[in-house]
Amino acid sequence: MHFQEWLQSLHSSGGVRGPVREDFWSLLPSLPSSSSFSLSSLSRSPSSLLGIGALASLTAYWLVTRRRPMQPPCDLNAQSIAVQGEPNWRRSALLKDDALLEFYYDDTRTAYDMFQRGLRVAGNGPCLGFRKPGEPYQWISYTEVCGSLVLGSGLLGKGCQPNPEQFVGIFAQNRPEWIISELACYTFSMAVVPLYDTLGEEAMVHILNLAEISLVICDKEEKAESLLGNKEKGATPTLSCLVLFNDCSDAIVERGKNCGVEILELTQLMVSMFCHGARVGFYQGDISLLMDDIKTLKPTFFPVVPRLLNRIYDKVSSVTSPLRRAVLHYAVKRKQAELSSGVVRNNSLWDRLVFNRIQANLGGNLRFILTASAPISPTVLSFLRATLGCLIFEGYGQTECTAGCTFSMPGDWSAGHVGAPLPCAMVKLVDIPDMNYYAKNGEGEICIRGHSVFRGYLKDEEKTAEALDSDGWLHSGDVGQWLLNGTLRIIDRKKHIFKLSQGEYIAPERIENVYMRCVPVLQVFVHGDSLKSHLIGIVVPDPEVFIDWVKERGIIGSYKELCQHPDVKKAVLEDMTAVGKEAGLKSFEQLKDLHLHPEMFTVSNGLLTPTLKSRRVDIRRVFQEQITNMYSTTVI
Repeated sequence: MHFQEWLQSLHSSGGVRGPVREDFWSLLPSLPSSSSFSLSSLSRSPSSLLGIGALASLTAYWLVTRRRPMQPPCDLNAQSIAVQGEPNWRRSALLKDDALLEFYYDDTRTAYDMFQRGLRVAGNGPCLGFRKPGEPYQWISYTEVCGSLVLGSGLLGKGCQPNPEQFVGIFAQNRPEWIISELACYTFSMAVVPLYDTLGEEAMVHILNLAEISLVICDKEEKAESLLGNKEKGATPTLSCLVLFNDCSDAIVERGKNCGVEILELTQLMVSMFCHGARVGFYQGDISLLMDDIKTLKPTFFPVVPRLLNRIYDKVSSVTSPLRRAVLHYAVKRKQAELSSGVVRNNSLWDRLVFNRIQANLGGNLRFILTASAPISPTVLSFLRATLGCLIFEGYGQTECTAGCTFSMPGDWSAGHVGAPLPCAMVKLVDIPDMNYYAKNGEGEICIRGHSVFRGYLKDEEKTAEALDSDGWLHSGDVGQWLLNGTLRIIDRKKHIFKLSQGEYIAPERIENVYMRCVPVLQVFVHGDSLKSHLIGIVVPDPEVFIDWVKERGIIGSYKELCQHPDVKKAVLEDMTAVGKEAGLKSFEQLKDLHLHPEMFTVSNGLLTPTLKSRRVDIRRVFQEQITNMYSTTVI
């Protein structure tokens, strides 16, 4: 039906009052006449004109509203610049010269200033939240937090070394229920005291560089307020953060101040969130209930370890239906094509049809994810950037340099590196002759120097001398490689290396990161002995996929029964060997035997640090019997 006939039908049915005049079409704009189209033909066929107009309108709307590529803050082909003509000594390309950034905000120079800035942004909005299983989140406000700090005689603002008991006692006056969960003790005594003792008050502020790189300059066309929340007084901040850490009451009792030092990286990240008025929620302590916590908190910022991203990848990519798998892979390729042109969004056709359920399971509000603490597979990273439709940054650093020293650049969505140096630090590589790494080849141990580097370990001059050289360079123990675009790639580990009997060096953490990509593997510990010529391992299977994975191979049983089944052990070892071979592990780097353990390494059983790193000495001690048996029975 033509548009004119449609109008006439409306008129005949009473939908249009008054006659539709024949010269109505003369009021419409005409098109240039041609052999195919003429004014007379268009006036007789108004639907053609309407169709062209609709197409033009849709085209104009698409051009105006389409997501434009994110403009990077610097040339992505030169993200770092050589210092003093030394190609292996580099600083951020965001700096005008070799002078490092000291403070991002002139009015934010102490930890107390950071909390006060958060108070100005958030008003009396929520600051910290926790929950117990089956209960809603409980929140304390920025006013309560800052009030507790002020009651502490201005300890943070006056440069004094605060006493943990002072914070807990002051805070308990108003919110005693928080002392039960030890969250207040964790947040204040275990966070602030070690920062003063080892980093110094001003160094703590440099974590802002990491937050600001990702938040403020990630899109020059967007105002920072759109990411950080409305800065008007009394407005509720839009930035929220989920922390995968419940409480460390047991760790505090058992290990005292060591607990505080080990969780500093998490604390430093939290403080950068407080500076922007964000609310920080802790998960309830049960990893099986994590998805419920995420859906409840609806985080906009999600700091996460690669292990969790690997599990998300495994779940999303393990589609059984051939049709659904084909649609998923095609949708991922289309989104990755957008990523390659610099477009990051979650409102495309493919997001609405394919990915919106995945995004909803993570709260539906994710704006960016930060992954660190271990390398992540480029395949996993690019896949999740497409499916989650948010910014995913990869960073590198350690507690001794205030968490971060390199960070992937906004606009650079390539994978396989940890970005360029932050504006507050310089990075250089030094020779490791024993491992055949030389700075002249762009490879070597990563060393960091700058305002964010710590002053030393508390009352431990020997360890301080091991970490800091006479020129103030922090030796990380990690091995890096400069890429052509000025970014850094982590390629090995120096700190935990050991030799096998044939003289080959082994970096167990690198091998463990490779094996973590195996579908049935949740955790793995690689062990070697200088008197032996091969490696063995302790493997914790992933309970969510392990039983089905084994069932596909014709073996049925409970989780614990399968861990003791010799054929299951053989199948897991074969799968790990195949993954290791694909990743380029050499023969002497592959496990020759393993023990399947049915219980996870956790903080509570003493096999993980509060930052989820393996306690290698403790794991060796706990599994000494299994290690001895494997070496006595394995035939090479």
